[in-house]
Amino acid sequence: MAADREAAIVEINDWAVEQSLNDADMEPLFLGVCDRVAAAGIPICRVNIVVRTLHPMVGAVSFRWRRGAAPEHKNYRRSSEVSQEWEQSPLARLTERGRNELRISLEDADGDWKQHPLLVELRDAGVTEFVGRLTLFGSESKAREQLDGMLVSWATDRPGGFAEDEISALRRVQSRLAVGIKMANREETALNVVNAYLGVKAGRRVLDGQIQRGNGETLHAVIWYSDLRDSTPLAEKYAGVAYLDLLNRYYECTAGAVLDHGGEVLRFIGDAVLAIFQFEGPGANERAARTALAAAQEAERRLVRLNESRRNQGEEEVDFGVALHVGDMLFGNVGVPERIDFTVVGAAVNEAARLEGLTKTLGRRIVVSHAFSRLLLLDWESLGESALRGVETGLRVYAPPLTG
Repeated sequence: MAADREAAIVEINDWAVEQSLNDADMEPLFLGVCDRVAAAGIPICRVNIVVRTLHPMVGAVSFRWRRGAAPEHKNYRRSSEVSQEWEQSPLARLTERGRNELRISLEDADGDWKQHPLLVELRDAGVTEFVGRLTLFGSESKAREQLDGMLVSWATDRPGGFAEDEISALRRVQSRLAVGIKMANREETALNVVNAYLGVKAGRRVLDGQIQRGNGETLHAVIWYSDLRDSTPLAEKYAGVAYLDLLNRYYECTAGAVLDHGGEVLRFIGDAVLAIFQFEGPGANERAARTALAAAQEAERRLVRLNESRRNQGEEEVDFGVALHVGDMLFGNVGVPERIDFTVVGAAVNEAARLEGLTKTLGRRIVVSHAFSRLLLLDWESLGESALRGVETGLRVYAPPLTG
């Protein structure tokens, strides 16, 4: 029996390493290991894993395996405050006391499991022993400081809890599982970082190897350019963090609307937003234009709510302009070999920026070019032809029809 279990553990570890080399995601890797551990005869009834992530909004993820039940996945929002759930968790003891493992018998009527709501719940469900293990990613001092690693809890409902050889087997399995989790987490971290700083499509291009200066492709797409009005006096009035908060609220109106409508934000240029809506699939031109216009109108509605909130707080209102254009542009890497940027460049991009500059003089928050207006059969309001700085020929400008 011991030989059979030993062979099963070796097979599980080999499988985990193979999956790690095959770019397995964290969740299927974790669930696959749990299924195989249970099949090997180790009496687990519940396994939970928590891994910290580097993501603008998600601070950690957890996956849970339970015998005979559907797997569970939970994201924990990034926060500077420690949650009550974590403070009361038995796993917190591993980080606070500098330990790597704890074993708590839930069969002991006088045990300290009573101070942890989770363990009370598990004991009521029939769990007899709870084992928590911390595996660090990197040197101990640095990993503990950055909370870089994975926490795994193994639970059994067999009377008497886990046997010593079973605990030893779980330690070995967790070590192999940690290799795959670390690799998958690092790859996901890289994807999160490039997505957050470059945009989803540009980020994937970079990770796919388009990192050489000059790499790029020509795109024909809708161009969005928006800019915060009166930014200089606002920057003078709201210093430091207060101005950053104002910028972020403005970006939530503009860039947030772009993302919610399927556009891609390429750059934040000071207090300006450069984004594109690509032409993809049947009817792509009209669909891209319609979603871009819908995003601009949603940005206006968000601005109304933002200014209402600012008035209630005794703050002055803010405003911005949005220009929608369409044309060819080069989407690729520019810069110097040591520091490159993945963005769009070209005459159409410059025209969009100049077009946005007309929103204030024309008294309209949203303006579109003639090329854009031709993509949608709407009752456009002509604002005449305007000369754009740096553009040889004048550009016909339109405003969208008023919405109810």
